[in-house]
Amino acid sequence: MSRDSAEFMPHPDTWTRRDLLDLESLTLDELTTLLDTAFAFKQATDGCRRKLPLLEGKTTSNLFFENSTRTRTSFGLAAKRLGADTVDFTASSSSLSKGETFIDTAKNIEAMNVDVMVMRHHTPGAPHLLADHVDCAVVNAGDGTHEHPTQGLLDIMTIRETRGEVRGLTVALVGDIAHSRTARSNIWGLRKLGAHVIVCGPSTLVSRGWEEFGVEVAYSLDSILPRCDVLNLLRIQFERQYTRPFPSVREYALLYAMNADRMARAKKDILIMAPGPINRGVEITPDVADGPHSVILNQVTNGLAVRMAALWLVAGARDKLRQSICRGPAAHG
Repeated sequence: MSRDSAEFMPHPDTWTRRDLLDLESLTLDELTTLLDTAFAFKQATDGCRRKLPLLEGKTTSNLFFENSTRTRTSFGLAAKRLGADTVDFTASSSSLSKGETFIDTAKNIEAMNVDVMVMRHHTPGAPHLLADHVDCAVVNAGDGTHEHPTQGLLDIMTIRETRGEVRGLTVALVGDIAHSRTARSNIWGLRKLGAHVIVCGPSTLVSRGWEEFGVEVAYSLDSILPRCDVLNLLRIQFERQYTRPFPSVREYALLYAMNADRMARAKKDILIMAPGPINRGVEITPDVADGPHSVILNQVTNGLAVRMAALWLVAGARDKLRQSICRGPAAHG
């Protein structure tokens, strides 16, 4: 049932962060607030189709230092659904090519009265560094191999929406775990919500060190498949690798691709997920990607809801922080 902005819930008291930089540092309450807010946005906008002008007068900027299709488009559309103005930044055509640092670039963009910066960067920790140098809110849209918090949130939202409860589920992240920021964000979020997480893939891409994250490590998809409630099939990120981690793509697909034969041996209500872009025939066959157990397109829709929630929450927290600073210490007495 749709609701207009006047009926929409106020900013939850459990969210006070100016930035969304990772899922590792979030409390369970903060994580739940993000998920609940995203679901409320989806409901209030008829599946993210309608506008809810809660950020009218605000400006968001997409600072992408890496290529992106889904994430960049999703953040831009999320801002527009909330009535915000948007500014897009492309590194290849910017003053970075003239020697300007990304901090100076960002501070110049902030000086144009930007309220929220959405940043993707190839260096782990870059959004955290940016947040230390600007007054606007910062949302991490993926930093190297570190984290991709909104991707983790949309994955978890999709599981929660479909299964009702995350606690007690067994979720396997399959593929290139070593280079996956999505895997890290999923691990932090899923474990906080009580899921049992398995990371599975070739030993060259899944070390035993992952056990320190509190997850199970496996090297055979067939051995864990009967226990899994959810499979999240991660792309092999050849662009981040300097050596080939397995003999051939064909061999990888033989051992780890989700296909009709494996579907026949999986749980009847298993969920098939993938963060995209998917490589059909490598991580997943077309019949499975387009089949009844696949929620891949649901993830994309939920990504819009999650990013609306993230932009709204950090913008509200920033406003509260600025008001508190303007009032000064006496306001807290």
